[in-house]
Amino acid sequence: MERPAGFGRRVVVYGPAGSGKSSLARMLGERLGLPVVELDAVYHARPGWQDLSREEFRAAVEGLLATHADGWVMDGNYALVRDLILPKAATVVWLDLPFWVVYWRLARRTILRSVRGAPLWNGNRETVRQTFFSRDSMLLWGLTAFWRTRRSIGESLAAFAQPGTRVFRLRTPGQVASLVRRARRVDG
Repeated sequence: MERPAGFGRRVVVYGPAGSGKSSLARMLGERLGLPVVELDAVYHARPGWQDLSREEFRAAVEGLLATHADGWVMDGNYALVRDLILPKAATVVWLDLPFWVVYWRLARRTILRSVRGAPLWNGNRETVRQTFFSRDSMLLWGLTAFWRTRRSIGESLAAFAQPGTRVFRLRTPGQVASLVRRARRVDG
């Protein structure tokens, strides 16, 4: 029998693009009975990839933290707001999966979304042109941001996480699946 994994009422999920943050956040939200906040949906608030400014994004996140004061599962890698989120988080899940796993997932997801024209946040879509012929390609982003993101998450945890914050650093898909099965909500 697997030992339960205790989660507080405020959970943040970090990891590089393509690591499965949003999928994991949805599963944990359902399992723990907590609302899920996808930071990509907040940041990419306008059609045409007209993202929020730094000030607008921070204000929106502060508003969400106040609105969901009783608890949340939040996913997103935005270093810009980690100082707002991490001090309030009781539990952090860090998806520190191998590059090849993450990049395969990112490439598959990005290509399928662009070919299908799947809607993302607030009317935005990835396009074939953007995916293969643009500096804004998620495929390029995945190659250039993976190690920088890993380093940045570690630095943010050291700087902003409060003593007693539970951190689950997951390095394999099997560890992720196990954590979901074992997740139990506890006070905090």
